[in-house]
Amino acid sequence: MCGIAGIFDTRGLRPIDRPLLERMNQAQFHRGPDEGGTFIAPGIGLAHRRLSIIDVSTGQQPLFNQDRSICIVFNGEIYNFQQVRTDLQALGYAFQTHSDTEVIVQAWAAWGEDCVRKLRGMFAFAIWDTRQEKLFIARDRLGIKPLYFATLDDGQFLFGSELKVLATHPGLARRLDPLAVEDYFALGYIPEPRTIYRNVFKLLPGYTLTLSRQSAVPEPHQYWDISLHPGATKPADVEQELIARLKDAVGSHLMAEVPLGAFLSGGVDSSAVVAMMAQLQSTPVNTCAIGFNEKAFNETEFAQQVADRYHTNHFMKVVGTDDFDLIDQLALLYDEPFADSSAIPTHRVCQLARERVTVALSGDGGDELFAGYRRYRWHMNEERLRGAFPAGLRKPLFGFLGSIYPKADWAPKFLRAKTTFQALARDSVEGYFHNFSILTDGLRGQLYSESFKRELAGYRAIEVFKRYAANAPAEDPLSLVQYLDMKTYLVGDILTKVDRASMAHALEVRVPILDHEFMEWGSSLPHDVKLKGQTGKYIFKKALEPHLPNDVLYRPKMGFAVPLAQWFRGPLKQRVKDSLLGAAMADSGLFDMGFVGQLVEEHQSGRRDHSAALWSLLMFESFQRQCLQQAA
Repeated sequence: MCGIAGIFDTRGLRPIDRPLLERMNQAQFHRGPDEGGTFIAPGIGLAHRRLSIIDVSTGQQPLFNQDRSICIVFNGEIYNFQQVRTDLQALGYAFQTHSDTEVIVQAWAAWGEDCVRKLRGMFAFAIWDTRQEKLFIARDRLGIKPLYFATLDDGQFLFGSELKVLATHPGLARRLDPLAVEDYFALGYIPEPRTIYRNVFKLLPGYTLTLSRQSAVPEPHQYWDISLHPGATKPADVEQELIARLKDAVGSHLMAEVPLGAFLSGGVDSSAVVAMMAQLQSTPVNTCAIGFNEKAFNETEFAQQVADRYHTNHFMKVVGTDDFDLIDQLALLYDEPFADSSAIPTHRVCQLARERVTVALSGDGGDELFAGYRRYRWHMNEERLRGAFPAGLRKPLFGFLGSIYPKADWAPKFLRAKTTFQALARDSVEGYFHNFSILTDGLRGQLYSESFKRELAGYRAIEVFKRYAANAPAEDPLSLVQYLDMKTYLVGDILTKVDRASMAHALEVRVPILDHEFMEWGSSLPHDVKLKGQTGKYIFKKALEPHLPNDVLYRPKMGFAVPLAQWFRGPLKQRVKDSLLGAAMADSGLFDMGFVGQLVEEHQSGRRDHSAALWSLLMFESFQRQCLQQAA
């Protein structure tokens, strides 16, 4: 696990500014505190920060092939590198190290751009081929590892593992992208390929990008996509095969020359990973958990059940639900607005894990693959209602009911009829987007200033979902929304959150459920074995019954939440007012400050729950104050 950076002159052989490249690399020191290195040649500079995990003694980067014609900087892990190495040796390629990095170099020499298809793992890397004068960059299939890029007006192409790497370059203009702002206030994060800045992009998961001085325009190329077309399965064999495949995925992620462990939240996915680890290794698994001092947010008793069953070396830390001192740190950590409040406990659990291990396995991905989110049940219930009414009747009927029904933020989700009516008046994708949004279309319309609306020129964040839906390899409504989540929420929110939180503490996090071979198999299962009635992750839970307690498998899902509503009416009450109603927000010109004041007043009076909207505004204000204004 590391950080990479680079500068490529697309117009010639101008000298690379070594001190500047080193400053860019230093901006991501936290990603790789063990070692750093650079490579500079006419018109090209590559840099790397290393967190040593595999081949600690000889895996330094940048790394070259034997005649030094190919150079690589690499972030991630290749779990099948030994098999690929054997295949390459059979083709006559020799190796100087035992690292997975050198395997990528030789794979490029053997197979060119198709090398990524041979790799099983999480990765973002850049290869410079001196003979071809070609720069090749690639990102793993699911987007576990990040990769940012930009082309400056003078023809310099920049890339890095974090946005702050590119922002270190004085030639990068930090101009807000209004479309990204709209995406953020709809979703709580900025989905690929956009970033908060114009002309700075994230390389999409499952894509590569090749540059040469003869072809200097970045044109990403897709090499992989997940298909959710159900295949032929034998229900009697599915449970056993699921466990065998999960165990294989987890086993492939256990290689390391440093202490290794796992997060254990007490939820199904992390518990499943720990159960497989315990059955695969002879020594006790190192597990860690964060607890909260309020029972409504505390899952540690369930984590303890799993730890006791598998005799893990379990360590836990209880934190207060007033753990909001990280707010400003998060803005600097994520480099752009990021409104998932579970970033706070995620940061803390990574901090805790790093006290004992250098590598931790996580259970991320299970909800997307096996339909575990509650919103999938709500969506499918709505789909049945949509199917019962012709569109010509449904839209005006439910649109009218949604407009007159009183808003009930205080009620459980299934009793919020206003939201349900509004969703039913829309088509399937728009209804899912409406239920998913941090601020609905109506609220965003009131939030933005008139001048900012003109900048948007009619753009709405729903276009992100529509773009993916138009080409989704899915045949049914459930598979479609799973696909949308894998392309947006999983990579833009979940994986981004874990990457930044873990790298802030020089901790490598691996996600075996997102092993692409396991994902491909799981995605081929019929949707009715994933969501059966009102039970999400049905087949996953059934398969795990011999391995985990029923209390862990079938209790209500809690999530990794923090009590925002109480914070904003209690200890953060004045901070919310000072931050959101201050001059900085008003001077931005983006917001209708009267409506911002209304959101604050309605929430703090207890009449409405605007906690998610206020948190997104608070994180935007912190980003604007720390990242944007300081650069001006």
